[in-house]
Amino acid sequence: MKRTIWTGIRATVVLTVILGVVYPLVMTGIAQLIFPHQANGSPVTASNGSTVGSSLIGQSFSDADGNPLPQYFQPRPSAAGDGYDASSSGGSNQGPENPDLIAAIAQRRTEIASFNGVPESEVPPDAVTASASGLDPDISPAYAAIQVNRVATQRDLPIDKVRSLVQQYTQGRELGYIGDPCVNVVELNLALDELPH
Repeated sequence: MKRTIWTGIRATVVLTVILGVVYPLVMTGIAQLIFPHQANGSPVTASNGSTVGSSLIGQSFSDADGNPLPQYFQPRPSAAGDGYDASSSGGSNQGPENPDLIAAIAQRRTEIASFNGVPESEVPPDAVTASASGLDPDISPAYAAIQVNRVATQRDLPIDKVRSLVQQYTQGRELGYIGDPCVNVVELNLALDELPH
């Protein structure tokens, strides 16, 4: 009996050291060597060196009352906590026939069309629906396109300059065929803020 207990204790200690200390340190070291940017959370850094967010997590661009700031490109809606709350990731879990979701989509479509000065028919699906995580930093090029005129007007910039910036921050499909093209709103808004005045 003592031998069995002692063997169990030794196995627990050895496996704890190997799997709880050595393995995580080796994996962390490899990640830091091969993918340091991703291993450190894919931080987005301003030109002054300060970290302003992560390219993997969306942010709200709104005032203290929750109203969207017109000088910024707006992300898709978020169902994570109070919106883009990384500690409360998740979707609404409402099905496509849920009356609350249908009403919310209709309301969002009207608000987004009005905010951007476009017909409701031009509002793309990602502008009115949240991602599964609620933290998606990307929007479709179509959603970015309907925001160009508003952002250019608010910032007193030429429309072509803002459109060109959107194209610069549009990422193609992964490996050329996986997923859809997208625009990272966090990176795009930082680029706008850092344009020379």
